Amino acid sequence: MKKKILIVDDEPDILDILQYNLEKEGYLITKAKNGKEAIKKAYDTIPDLILLDIMMPKKNGIDVCRELREDQKFSGTYIMFLTARDEEYSEVAGFDVGADDYVVKPIRPRSLISRIKAIMSRKRTLENKGQILKFGDLVIDREKYLVYENDTIINLTKKQFKILLLLTSKPEKVFTRETIYTKVWGDDILVGERTLDVHIRKIREKLSKKYIFTIKGIGYSFKY
Repeated sequence: MKKKILIVDDEPDILDILQYNLEKEGYLITKAKNGKEAIKKAYDTIPDLILLDIMMPKKNGIDVCRELREDQKFSGTYIMFLTARDEEYSEVAGFDVGADDYVVKPIRPRSLISRIKAIMSRKRTLENKGQILKFGDLVIDREKYLVYENDTIINLTKKQFKILLLLTSKPEKVFTRETIYTKVWGDDILVGERTLDVHIRKIREKLSKKYIFTIKGIGYSFKY
């Protein structure tokens, strides 16, 4: 079955170029020229991937991504931002609302296609609604707060467990430091700037393989 891609951009030339190149690769393409149209087209097609511009009329890409991520219908949809803005805060904002990848314009079609193929091959374990999560030799029991590696129990503190559980909820997604602090410690709790780094280091020391990767200047990502 052909994969469906929704391209959202307010520049007609970019829409046409991307459509031409992606259709040659066998993808089914739908286009939208603004944020409101993007949401309608997303519900009409439930795409496998959305290429989403940030700066658009009617509704920007950050708001579109946030709205779609709140609906379980799109739990299996990848979202890749396309934008001419390369400021760090834009990238952080994009990952924070649930983006899977981020590409700065001008876009090289062949490079973009390679990234799309890579992102499509990822395993979205978020679709696993059970209490047991498995990542190769790593097993997480969400109900019992237990972690196993190679059938051996890994003793994690409650905060360490919550950090690992958050990162594994979307493998390869980059979680910003701010998101992790909010999800694990809460908005009203003040913690030291290096607290998260210490917890990450402790988790890494307890696991035999490197699962948690540092994304410099942004946060952390789980890969296996």
